[in-house]
Amino acid sequence: MIKKIYRGVIFCCLLATVTVFAADQIELLKLDQAAASKFAAMAMRCIEKEYPNKLSHVMNDEKEVLNPKTLHPAFFGCFDWHSAVHGHWMLIRLLKMFPDLPEASNIRKALNRNLTKANILKEVEYLGQANRESFERTYGWAWLLKLVEELYHWDDPEGSAWLKNLAPLETAIARQYMEFLPKQTYAIRTGVHPNTAFGLAFALDYARTAKNKPLEKLIIERSYFYYHNDADCPAGWEPGGEDFFSPCLMEAALMQRVMKPNEFVGWFHAFLPEVKEGKPRRLMEPAIVTDRNDGKLVHLDGLNLSRAWCMKRIAAALPKRDKAREKLLNAARQHAEDALKNMHSGEYAGEHWLASFATYLLTDPKEKREEGKK
Repeated sequence: MIKKIYRGVIFCCLLATVTVFAADQIELLKLDQAAASKFAAMAMRCIEKEYPNKLSHVMNDEKEVLNPKTLHPAFFGCFDWHSAVHGHWMLIRLLKMFPDLPEASNIRKALNRNLTKANILKEVEYLGQANRESFERTYGWAWLLKLVEELYHWDDPEGSAWLKNLAPLETAIARQYMEFLPKQTYAIRTGVHPNTAFGLAFALDYARTAKNKPLEKLIIERSYFYYHNDADCPAGWEPGGEDFFSPCLMEAALMQRVMKPNEFVGWFHAFLPEVKEGKPRRLMEPAIVTDRNDGKLVHLDGLNLSRAWCMKRIAAALPKRDKAREKLLNAARQHAEDALKNMHSGEYAGEHWLASFATYLLTDPKEKREEGKK
């Protein structure tokens, strides 16, 4: 009898430990200076590496057969324009968090070379040319605004100079959102670059930081227009074979930004009703990557990172006793651990961009702000 009581006490203690562990998982995924230094080194190896390069370039005539650095003097590295942009964003975020990084001096030199007034004006000129309306829409647009957002409210002389230099490009991208969104009748629900929910989410973060009220208002209006009536997202169809976003989770992470807390909780449970049961498995378990030298297959490492940041954000917006909350936190931890252990594969196909996704996952403060509201 005593043995049974003893075993029962041990079981209850273990159960309590697991429960506490699950509730605290948001705090367990952190970025220290040693990891930040490794991530910074990955970006520094690519932001000025012009080749290999995948241009998204419509040529209007033979005079526009030009190399990447001529076309994009600020963002010519890291294989493609958007990866170069979020590589710059990551380096700035790491500088802000860890000013004593061993790479800090070299990072500043590189950013001073790339983010000059002349280089940025050349980027703006490119956007304004014929047949450029859809260039990097809206993935690259979103990361450019995230880069600018990172420079707001940073008391740093060089950071202030970069923000000033980026202002014309910031204005151009914000204007493109204002012009395009009213014309976009249907949301793009893909798991790759054109995903509308991702483009809106990051642009909304920027608009609120920059106090761009017209852009903020438009994004909220379009988010409700596209997604407010959605229910029963087909999450069991995920992932697609080259996804780096979960269409369902990215949409939920956007609506968490635009809805009031109580409204979001009800919407979320109608949108992903099985999550409270840890289902569907294809959404809640990490995606499998079979070849990290394949530029498309390695997208799935990015999917695991972006799923984790969406799950953390969504979980933080749910009541602490909500069954879906613990399921999301456990799944976020599994996704993050799976992806982070494969960050340094040595394959450029993934290393030129995955560190940015990992940095966003590990440094997004939103879940702490949401926790404070409970």
